[in-house]
Amino acid sequence: MNTTKLYKKSLNKEFLSVKEGLFLYENAPTAELTAIGNELRLQSQTKENKNFVGWIIDRNVNITNVCIASCKFCNFYSRPGAPDIYITTLEEYREKIKVLKEYDGNQLLLQGGLHPKLGLKFYRKLFSDLKEIDKDIKLHALGPAEIHHIAKIDKTSYKDVLQKLIKSGMDSLPGAGAEILSDRVRKIVSKGKCTATQWLDVMREAHKQNITTSATMMFGHIETHKERMEHFLKLRQVQAEKPEYSDGFTAFIPWPYQDEGTQLNKESGIVNTVTADEYIRTIALARIMMPNIKNIQASWLTVGKETGQQALHAGANDFGSIMIEENVVSKAGANYSFSANEIQEAIKEAGFIPAKRNQKYEYC
Repeated sequence: MNTTKLYKKSLNKEFLSVKEGLFLYENAPTAELTAIGNELRLQSQTKENKNFVGWIIDRNVNITNVCIASCKFCNFYSRPGAPDIYITTLEEYREKIKVLKEYDGNQLLLQGGLHPKLGLKFYRKLFSDLKEIDKDIKLHALGPAEIHHIAKIDKTSYKDVLQKLIKSGMDSLPGAGAEILSDRVRKIVSKGKCTATQWLDVMREAHKQNITTSATMMFGHIETHKERMEHFLKLRQVQAEKPEYSDGFTAFIPWPYQDEGTQLNKESGIVNTVTADEYIRTIALARIMMPNIKNIQASWLTVGKETGQQALHAGANDFGSIMIEENVVSKAGANYSFSANEIQEAIKEAGFIPAKRNQKYEYC
């Protein structure tokens, strides 16, 4: 096995194996990986938008902080019965939407915990009520772990849950809760969440229902390099299975584990060791290993402006959101922030053209 042959396969958008991806990750020079990643980025874009870098204005709203998943990397959740638990009220949503509109945003990223008593009826009413407040607001809502949890509570199928949520106003499904799609890892860091197969099966069904989705990877904790490559292959396979009428995963967003004050750190001493170089290599490998996912987002929130800018030259073509009201990774040490002007300036500084987009990655 040698890098030259693997570079050629990569540029031809051939699907590399776990072994081949691992060889590149552990042996190829960063400069060569970034060059391949950048070339594949160019190939994935139209001639008109090859220098565009997408960004969006949306607002994170946590539906509830009650969660029974017990993820060891999360400082946000509270157990049922804790004194600080809450469920966001409709009046609070109304005010948050008002502020979002003042920022010229039009999307709510709705996420929360796995509340043991909130089932399909609750979420259907919530989505319907939010659309009544503003019929044009876009709801980028929940994630595979929540869909699995709701289906379990209501003793129904993923298909039934997704179809009813769509009818109630859900516009797209984030790829949250993927962490690393290895049950070995998940049993340690997020034992209360769905399995890797269940996460993937929710996404398979979402694609059949023509729901816009994304995919994520939280890395740099207890997983191996091989498990990172396996994560890529599992996402690539689901994307390859999607119906022709579906976009499937519109984007992939990798971000390093944030360790500050987490149970994983306090109990086991696990710290985030992801360097800027490692993050750049991961962006490039994501582009190489998953040539059928068109957009890759640089997580400036967790790696900062400069590393995010470098990622745009290694295969990433999106800078994500200005992240109004982010409450989860910020509680574990992610303290970077951007205004709408600052995110555009950062993109320009990196040599690209900022292009505001929607969740379907349509520039507007």
